[in-house]
Amino acid sequence: MKAAPICHGLASLGVRQTLVHTGQHYDDRMSAVFFEELGLPKPDLDLEVGSGSHAAQTADVMKRFEPVVRDTQPDWVVVYGDVNSTVAATLVCSKLGVRVAHVEAGLRSWDRTMPEEINRLVTDQLADLLLTHSPECEHNLAREGVDLCKVKFVGNTMIDTLVRLLPKAEGVWPQVRDSRGLDDYVLVTLHRPSNVDSPDRLGAIMAALEHMSRAIRIIFPVHPRTKAQLDAHGIVVPARLTLLAPQGYLAFLTLQAHVRVVITDSGGVQEETTYLGIPCLTLRANTERPVTIAQGTNRLLGEDPAAIVPAVSSILAGWTPNGRKPALWDGHAGERIAALLA
Repeated sequence: MKAAPICHGLASLGVRQTLVHTGQHYDDRMSAVFFEELGLPKPDLDLEVGSGSHAAQTADVMKRFEPVVRDTQPDWVVVYGDVNSTVAATLVCSKLGVRVAHVEAGLRSWDRTMPEEINRLVTDQLADLLLTHSPECEHNLAREGVDLCKVKFVGNTMIDTLVRLLPKAEGVWPQVRDSRGLDDYVLVTLHRPSNVDSPDRLGAIMAALEHMSRAIRIIFPVHPRTKAQLDAHGIVVPARLTLLAPQGYLAFLTLQAHVRVVITDSGGVQEETTYLGIPCLTLRANTERPVTIAQGTNRLLGEDPAAIVPAVSSILAGWTPNGRKPALWDGHAGERIAALLA
């Protein structure tokens, strides 16, 4: 979702580009379907890294990506977000003297127990062009001594993808609604280790969702990591919850666009619901996207699953956040980034 607008923007300018899929996200339901729906070309290279510990996965990306950089000799390597692939590719390029542009630079949760936070910190220290999606990101980078000449406020490429595909998503809504019998519902997504790797915590979340399901339908597309933890610990999923397989981009977007409230621990969902004006409850103690709280429709619940029930109840009773779209979340960030690179 972050890469597609830039790929389209570079293509429109006639810039030659090589698309590398590291394979960190290897499940077809979390990978291949997105290339198809987002109109991305088939990757020129797939490193097929697969799963592993953070150290093993990062090392495997580095080992497999280094020959690619040596062979292609790019003017720029563009990395996205905060995953292990992001920091691995940046480390390779830094040592080979190849310039790196980091899309979504400067996001900070201030929580170094999150692996993503380490990836962000290292990537932003090494990158040559830091592309930010909200003004506070520049302040974060300045605090860390980054040369602000490298920083460009360009907007949010995830919102570019949303703006482009929302009409298409709305077109599939009648089919999704009728096939699932949807009317009034809550949408849940969970995948972060802090929520799903502890059986006690995951069990408490399921109990809170069961309580809410007595008042409103709960739709829960289950991430592969979350499914594995539910199965491994024998956690019983309440019968009233509607479990779905991981959804493609269009199906998930249309579910977001018509929901009463989203419960999530995903950074991207916090942004998408802010643009859509949908109430979002984030089951985390912190967020690297504070603009979604200050200007948007997001609210942090903290780490206590018991907070879910009163928060959802207040929204069902009629409370709605008074959010607005942040600056430059306008559907043109990819074009601005492509122009900078060109």
